[in-house]
Amino acid sequence: MARFSQKKKEAMARRSLLLAAAVLLSLLAAAAGDAPFVVAHKSVKLSRPGPGVERLAVTLDLYNQGSATAYDVSLNDDSWPQEAFDLVSGSTSKIVEKLEPGSTASHHFVLETKVQGRFQGSPAVIKYRVPTKAALQEAYSTPILPFDILAERPPQQKFELAKRAVGKYGPLASVVSFVGAFIYLVASPSKSGAGKGSKKRR
Repeated sequence: MARFSQKKKEAMARRSLLLAAAVLLSLLAAAAGDAPFVVAHKSVKLSRPGPGVERLAVTLDLYNQGSATAYDVSLNDDSWPQEAFDLVSGSTSKIVEKLEPGSTASHHFVLETKVQGRFQGSPAVIKYRVPTKAALQEAYSTPILPFDILAERPPQQKFELAKRAVGKYGPLASVVSFVGAFIYLVASPSKSGAGKGSKKRR
């Protein structure tokens, strides 16, 4: 299977650092006056619907921690390369009409990939309008930690499954084995008895 190239991973890491710096600057700017301050938390859950396929359920939670309303809030998460990920459901972008102080909004979409490798996604970009300013304000979600796609399952998980099966069906298997051994001993003649019978016939 194809793997993510080293150059792409380095570019994603640099982009994440730049966006983190931009988030810090946005935080300092918002603290300076009476304005909305939009932050977003990005999370991913992995699942395997079939062999060789991994699905990623992406969730973006928006929060307005400022003291004013943010209008025309647009969210865009284009950090998923098209050569590695297919959109299964939902959309990677969303528009919220307004986000009042203290309010929240969530967005979900599902991706699917058959490419094995280590991936690190960049933060999603959020833009919103403030009535007192002409230019659109920009914010970023939290990045996601690097994770392995289609990684081999550790042997410990297989051992745990076997252990659970023994714990669940162990007593039943012991009873069945005992009954089977008992029937075998009763049904089959002993070697000593067979030897004596052959001597008498002679």
